[in-house]
Amino acid sequence: MAPKIAIVFYSMYGHIKKLAEAEKKGIEEAGGKADLYQVKETLSSEVLGKMHAPGQDESIPFITPDKLEKYDAFLLGIPTRYGNFPAQWKTFWDQTGKQWSTGGFWGKYGGLFVSTASQGGGQESTCLATMSTFAHHGIIYVPLGYHTAFGTMTILTEARGGSPWGAGTFAGNNGQRMPSKLELELATTHGQSFYKAVSKVNFA
Repeated sequence: MAPKIAIVFYSMYGHIKKLAEAEKKGIEEAGGKADLYQVKETLSSEVLGKMHAPGQDESIPFITPDKLEKYDAFLLGIPTRYGNFPAQWKTFWDQTGKQWSTGGFWGKYGGLFVSTASQGGGQESTCLATMSTFAHHGIIYVPLGYHTAFGTMTILTEARGGSPWGAGTFAGNNGQRMPSKLELELATTHGQSFYKAVSKVNFA
């Protein structure tokens, strides 16, 4: 049976959303399907307005812990805040006490893609920080690695986000830089790789 996959993200300015769409494209190119979800905003409209944030795309449904429990595998899109989860993602995980105590996510497969303002903004540290949450829930981490993306990962002629931990993008100091062609290609490759890995598992 094909794995049931969710792509769940939080995106304030659209960078992570674009990566999520590229990840979905990669899963579909590899022969799979994935459902897109977003994490609910925790900031008020007043604060978002002062930050010139466009607000969330209402056409994409919001995830809940119970909904996520129905999936076999999931890719999580995380914009970094000081090398860690943003509050919006932390709020979601703080609602998963039921899944933590009952093993609702135990044995499921998870991957990551991230966004930072700069090259030293904490892409790898955010992925590392996520490992603690994965361990507490018993989620099996599936990294991107180098095997399927070696050529892209070793390009030094332009700045790009992403690492063997997962795809990524650099947003710039005020969000002005959207994901580059190379970063979107890496996200698509990541989606393909993730599907190929988890599709080997028997989810019957």
